[in-house]
Amino acid sequence: MAKSVVGRRAANLIMGPALFVVFTVFLPAGVFTTFAQRTAVATVAWMAYWWITAPVDYAVTGFVPIVANALFSMVSMDKLIASYSDETIMLLIGACILSVSWGEVGLDKRIASSFLALIGPSLTNQIIFWFMLCAFLSSILPNAVVCAVITPIAVSMLKYVGITDISKSETGSVILLTIAWATGIGGLATPLGGAMNLVIINYIQKLTGKEYLYWDWVVKFAPVMLVLVLSNIAYLLAIKPKGGDLTGSKEYFARLKKSMGKMGRSEIACLVLFISATALAFTRSLYASVLPGLKPAYVFIIFAVISFFLRRPDGTRIMVWSSVQKKMTWGLFFVFGGGLAVGTLISESGAGKSLGALCASMGLKGGFITVFAIMLLVMIVSDITSNTATAAVCIPVVISVASGIDLNPIPYIYTATIGVNLAYVFPTSIRAIPVGYGLSPKYMFKKGIALWAITCILMSVTAWALISFWPAFSLA
Repeated sequence: MAKSVVGRRAANLIMGPALFVVFTVFLPAGVFTTFAQRTAVATVAWMAYWWITAPVDYAVTGFVPIVANALFSMVSMDKLIASYSDETIMLLIGACILSVSWGEVGLDKRIASSFLALIGPSLTNQIIFWFMLCAFLSSILPNAVVCAVITPIAVSMLKYVGITDISKSETGSVILLTIAWATGIGGLATPLGGAMNLVIINYIQKLTGKEYLYWDWVVKFAPVMLVLVLSNIAYLLAIKPKGGDLTGSKEYFARLKKSMGKMGRSEIACLVLFISATALAFTRSLYASVLPGLKPAYVFIIFAVISFFLRRPDGTRIMVWSSVQKKMTWGLFFVFGGGLAVGTLISESGAGKSLGALCASMGLKGGFITVFAIMLLVMIVSDITSNTATAAVCIPVVISVASGIDLNPIPYIYTATIGVNLAYVFPTSIRAIPVGYGLSPKYMFKKGIALWAITCILMSVTAWALISFWPAFSLA
C-alpha cells in the first residue's frame, strides 16, 4: 500500500513538468504565436496538475512560475517577483496575525460560540448564511478584503466544533468553498465590487463619451445576480455531505457562550484591533483623499504591529513573535502569490490576448453563439488570472469582435462583465485564501468544474435573453 502511494506521488511529480513540455511543444503556434506565450500556458497546466494531485505542498506549487520563468524568460522577472509581494498578501499577513491573537486570549472560542448560537449547527443554514453575508459584503467592498476577514472567522468556528483539518472534512470544505465562491460573484452586483468593474466602466465611458451612472449598473445586473445567487446556493446545497451538520444545537452553543462570562480586557483589546482594522479598510473612501497611502493592506499591517504591544492583566505580552510565527498560515501567502504570478505570465506574455484573438477569428455573427463564445473565453481567463487582469485583457477583444461584425458592443461588454466576475476551479486570486486555510485544491476543482460548466451555460442563456428581450440591457 505504501509503495503504491509513493509510486503514485512520483508519477504525479513527473507528470507536472511533463505536461509543461507537451503544452510547450504542441500548442498551435498559429494561436500562441511566441515561445513565451506557449510556455506561459504550459505553466498553467503544470500548476493546475500539481494543485489537483498534490504531490508537493500547495505552497511549493506556488513557486513554479519562478522556476519556469528563470529557465525560459517568458516575462520580466521583476514583474513576476512583484506578484509575491502584492498588496493583498500584506493584507493577508496582517489579518492572519490579528486572528492569531484571538487564540492567544480565547477570543476565537467566544466568536465561534457566538456564530454557532446565532446560525445553529445546520449545514444548510451555515451555507446560506455565509453565502449571503459574503456576497453582500463583496458587492460594496473589495472581495480580497472580505475573503481575508471572513475566512478566519469561519475557520475559528470550525475548529471550535472539532474540525481542525479542513482538508479531511467535507463539512469544513464546503463552508470555505461557499465563502470563496460567494465572495467572487458578489463583486458583480455593484461597480464598487472590485477594480475589474471600474476597468470595465472606463471602457464604456470611452466608447460612449459620457459618464456612466453606478445605479444603472445595479439595475442591469440585478436579474443576473438573482439567477447567480439562487443557482450557486442550490448547487452548494446539492453537494453538501449528508449528515454534515455541525455538532451541538443553537441552545447548546448559547449556553456555552453564556458560561464563558464577560469578555476580559485582553479579549476586548484584540477584538477592537480587528474591528478597527476592518472598519478602516471598509470605509477607505472617507479618508482616501487625506491619507492616500493608507490602503486596506497597510491598515491591517499597522494594527498587526500594534497587537504586539498588548499585555495581559498580569503584565505578560499577549503576542510574542517566536510563538506567533508557529501559528501563521505561511503557505497561504505563497499559494496566493503563485496564483498572481501565473496570471502575470498569461497577461504579460500576451497569451491572454492570443486567446482573445482566437475568439475574434471564429467568424461570430451575433446571437447566442457569440454570447456563449464570449462567456466561455472570459470565464476561462478569469479562472487562471485575476479578475482585473481578465477585464483588461478581454474587454478590448469583445469590443473589437462586436464592432467588427457591426453590433452594438455594449450588451456584449455586459456579457463579458458577468464572466469576469465568475471563477470556480483553480486556487488563483481570492480562491487561494481558503486554500491557505486548509481547503484542498483538488476538492475545489472536483466541485467547481461542474458549477463552472453549469454557470457558463446558465449565464450565457441569461445574457442572451436580456439582450434579446430587455432593451435596457443594450444601453450604456
